[in-house]
Amino acid sequence: MNGDIFATKGLEYLIVIAYLAVMVWAVRWFASRQVTQAAASGARSRSRQSVPWFALADGFHYHPGHGWAAAADGDVVTVGMDDFAAQLVGAPDALELPAVGTAVRQGERGWTLVAGERALPMLSPVEGEVVEVNPAVLDAPRLAADDPYGAGWLLKVRPRNRQASLKNLLSGDLAAAWMRQTVERLRRMPAAELGVAMPDGGVPVRGFGRVLGPDEWSRAARDFFLAD
Repeated sequence: MNGDIFATKGLEYLIVIAYLAVMVWAVRWFASRQVTQAAASGARSRSRQSVPWFALADGFHYHPGHGWAAAADGDVVTVGMDDFAAQLVGAPDALELPAVGTAVRQGERGWTLVAGERALPMLSPVEGEVVEVNPAVLDAPRLAADDPYGAGWLLKVRPRNRQASLKNLLSGDLAAAWMRQTVERLRRMPAAELGVAMPDGGVPVRGFGRVLGPDEWSRAARDFFLAD
């Protein structure tokens, strides 16, 4: 009788030990999943590198006229404007984008931002055929400035030679160095001319380009955006 009891208790102990072992394994597996997800989330949060005042997205390719291109599916690239353009104009009142089927050329006018009564033509970073236009930014132009590297993309273009088009652009450390040079050029502008971004280290407010006078606006379009 006692032997049966001990045998039964021993079996119960084995069941409890097995249950605890399974629980330990489950907890460790769940913890490892959380660590993996946290690491992935952290990687996503680090997907944008910052230079003074403005941000760049890792893996993107930048044109000196402040447009960007990023490889998309197949032989297509996604195109948009960078954070400098977004901060200078602020929320654009309208966007003039080329129609699907239009041929754009690298370094030539690709689209136009409209800010009040002023227009800012921007250069296409790649050469090819426009295969898609972002309808969201046409309905809500401010999206292009609120999320310039994400939902605020402008065009999708099929380049004649994607590799060659992207190779001609700036990326990584070169892009960061170029943006830092842009910041230094802004800092050297006279305070009265720049208005809200002071050379002594003040930070420009969103839409700081709108306070520029007509001559200063034209100069900024020419010097920073390479517009004619």
